Amino acid sequence: MAGRTVRVQGFPAELPPDRAADKLTIHFLRTRNGGGDIAEVRVLPGSPPCALITFEAAEVARRILKVKNHVLAIGRTRYPLEVTLHAAELSPDEVLKG
Repeated sequence: MAGRTVRVQGFPAELPPDRAADKLTIHFLRTRNGGGDIAEVRVLPGSPPCALITFEAAEVARRILKVKNHVLAIGRTRYPLEVTLHAAELSPDEVLKG
């Protein structure tokens, strides 16, 4: 899965995980957002919560990362999303946070 997974933060913590996964799937499937076919969406608990989105193709993940402003609209509220490449291996910084 190297290079096909992005980490997404910035969606509301009060959103149930299944609903968050649905909203993120819709956003990241859209070609206008740089998206494409998704293999898996996993919403991870935490504060703040984050999601790991794995695309069918690495080029879709690269396109997603090039888009500067991802904004998730839920109702009338807009949430700016932080999208980064998900490293399969934890960096020393991430290990220390745990």
